[in-house]
Amino acid sequence: MASANFSSVPTLDYSQTLSPASKPQFIKELQHALINVGFLYLSNVPVKTDELVAYIPRLFALPQEAKDKISMANSKHFLGYNKLGAEFTKGRTDWREQFDIATPHVCRAVEGRGDPDYWSLWGPSQWPDEELLPGFKTVMERYLLDVQKLSYEFIGFLAEAFGLPATALAQFYDRDEFMQHRGKIVQYPQTDGTTESQGVGPHYDAGFLTFLLQASDHKGLQVQNLAGDWIDVPPIPGTFVVNIGRALEFATQGLARATSHRVLSPSGGTGPRYSVPFFQNIGLDVKLTEHVLEFPPEVLKLRDARGTLNATDSVNFTEFDREPSGRVNLIGRVKSHPDVAERHYPELFKQVFPNGVPSQVSAY
Repeated sequence: MASANFSSVPTLDYSQTLSPASKPQFIKELQHALINVGFLYLSNVPVKTDELVAYIPRLFALPQEAKDKISMANSKHFLGYNKLGAEFTKGRTDWREQFDIATPHVCRAVEGRGDPDYWSLWGPSQWPDEELLPGFKTVMERYLLDVQKLSYEFIGFLAEAFGLPATALAQFYDRDEFMQHRGKIVQYPQTDGTTESQGVGPHYDAGFLTFLLQASDHKGLQVQNLAGDWIDVPPIPGTFVVNIGRALEFATQGLARATSHRVLSPSGGTGPRYSVPFFQNIGLDVKLTEHVLEFPPEVLKLRDARGTLNATDSVNFTEFDREPSGRVNLIGRVKSHPDVAERHYPELFKQVFPNGVPSQVSAY
């Protein structure tokens, strides 16, 4: 039995999936990582990153007025720019600057038709002016679509690791034209050790899978093991960090483990930390309680042998047992970005914040 108190995150070689001789070893290692850790490094992925990474410092160096022009406050899809201190986790300010950018999508909600409010969560991204950053939109969209392809391939291997057909999890996605996956480009500024050190506070991700590109050589990402200890996940060149979201944990009856994680701001004279997370979503209308997967008994025994999770510092996305996926995600966005919610979702804003925005936002 693997120790509940894992002290490091395993690295899996994605190229092993290309050969019938090596794929079983990959599936075995993947099963362990999913059940006992909830995080893994993935090496030799078929996604090019260098061109995007080269743009990142230039993106954050844009004039402030150019960044403010595409503020998230303009977007009911919660896409766009957030300045330092605009997002909250567990009632504390996240000290990061970021651009939320998603895969291409046409919003299917029509005003006045009575569509669910969460249909408006997905829609077109906002982009910096092309003349200020030539080619960035093309490179970023290509990157997101490449990671989208990888994420669909990977979810098939994940199903196999749990003793299911490779297509077993396809039922949780909608038709291609109704799907959108989200990304961020994040800058965590360095601190002097005396200012706010929360890059982003303890949380779980919402959807199925997250693929994180750590785009600089700074430490900061930490994950919480079963005992509640914080474990560093330092950058490893040429890898993605992959982790499990709450929706996948719920859908797999706890087999795939969503693991609490946080980011500490870099300190000292090392410059900012850059990262690019990609969040793989499921269909907006999917209710996880309506999709029951049947797992082999021997796989369920591995979950039961894992032991009991101690209390963690993350409590978000608890509504999957009663709400459609899109509604759960929208509630999360409202709590994290009350300024956007007050402008674009006033009724839901009032439900979440009946007394207005408190001085400390209990968010994700």
